[in-house]
Amino acid sequence: MHDDHEPAVVVDALEMRYGAKRAVDGLSLTVARGSITAVLGPNGAGKTTTLETCEGYRRPQRGTVRVLGLDPQADRRALLPRIGVMLQSGGAWSGIRAEEMLRHAASLHAHPLPHELLVERLGLADCGRTPYRRLSGGQQQRLGLACALVGRPELVFVDEPTAGMDPQARRTTWELLEELRADGVTVVLTTHYMDEAERLADTIHIIDRGRLIATGSPVELTRGGSVSTIRLVVTSPFPPDAPESLTAALGPGTTVTVLDALSLLVTGPADASTLARVSRWCEEQGVLPESLSLGTRTLEDVFLELTGRGLDDEADSPDPRRDGVVA
Repeated sequence: MHDDHEPAVVVDALEMRYGAKRAVDGLSLTVARGSITAVLGPNGAGKTTTLETCEGYRRPQRGTVRVLGLDPQADRRALLPRIGVMLQSGGAWSGIRAEEMLRHAASLHAHPLPHELLVERLGLADCGRTPYRRLSGGQQQRLGLACALVGRPELVFVDEPTAGMDPQARRTTWELLEELRADGVTVVLTTHYMDEAERLADTIHIIDRGRLIATGSPVELTRGGSVSTIRLVVTSPFPPDAPESLTAALGPGTTVTVLDALSLLVTGPADASTLARVSRWCEEQGVLPESLSLGTRTLEDVFLELTGRGLDDEADSPDPRRDGVVA
């Protein structure tokens, strides 16, 4: 028996190195039972290493990891039947047929779900006799998810669950993950799709350079009380001192974040007069706006503000945008 109030996953001061590179740097986070938790970060931020440690594929070099109250290394035999793991790479033999792979996965568990149920639910009926190597990327993802779920796990780790899927398959996968949560299953996912994290996650952990830099629900991360945002997109690159000069023009209480060479975000008490000041600054700087819009922050805005990089950027690559964040 377990305590429903006990977290499904506890990572405490985890450190992992590859040679001189510190992939995970004193990371601590928890995952509540019966929740969907998204772990986001740029490429190389330490997400995969952290989750592989939780899954028992890597041994912590420093710190501790507990999954369903167990040590993923020392208690591996007790833990494996209780978790499901969906790998982005699929983990299947290239020649095995899709339905054979799912049957094999089911045979490894004492009380598997009827594999026919998952075949129907995930739209795999048309490709059941197709060799794995001939499946589309989206079909491979759906098969990987089915294999992760067939053992009725209490906790499932899903890596990029909808990569390569068409919109209908993506929506079906979202609905299935939400049904799992409703049934009390804990879901930990990584994704490159911000709308997926915003739609599904109860809690989002943002990791950068091996450290946890933000945690909260999508609403908590994107709200700012009375804070709004102005997104400015221009036709040619900003002048080098754009963040400083625009901040000076707007006054205190405003943050200017350069998102890339042609766009920036103004966060603060934005209103019509702020829009007018941004427009006047553009005129003074000789900058031609392509679009100027007032709105609330999205999760992608928050991610870029916190990390200075997109999800596809490498975590250890130099990033001039980090120097473009002015308080």
